[in-house]
Amino acid sequence: MKSAAKKLSTEIAETLTGKIESVVAGSKKIKKSIEKVAAKLAKKVVKFEKDTLKLKAKEAKNAEKKAKGKGKKEGKKDKKKSEKLTALVAAATSKVAVATPVKVTPAKPVPAKPVAAKPVSAPKTKPAAPETAIPVIDSNNQ
Repeated sequence: MKSAAKKLSTEIAETLTGKIESVVAGSKKIKKSIEKVAAKLAKKVVKFEKDTLKLKAKEAKNAEKKAKGKGKKEGKKDKKKSEKLTALVAAATSKVAVATPVKVTPAKPVPAKPVAAKPVSAPKTKPAAPETAIPVIDSNNQ
């Protein structure tokens, strides 16, 4: 019995070690595949960050160009407006002050005539025809 038990225990030990080795090998494969995917993801993240920085820089540059462009155009418009405004102010100050007009009030207020209101009439209806007695003829009484 001892030899049978020994054989059985060695077989169990061998199968267990074989299974453990296969699990370890499988986990190593899984670990390698996870590392590969992580490396790819890291590359994509780096690329995305670079692209984002480039895009922000480009937008900032465009915003500066727009600000400069608007400043130039507004400057010309502002100059024209300020020239017109100064001309109007100069024209207004050089004119002689006009006397304020005197308010004219009527001598007597005119009373308004009351308008005669038409009496509201009842709606016209046809007079009812007088009822005449219609003789009822009984066929039994004849």
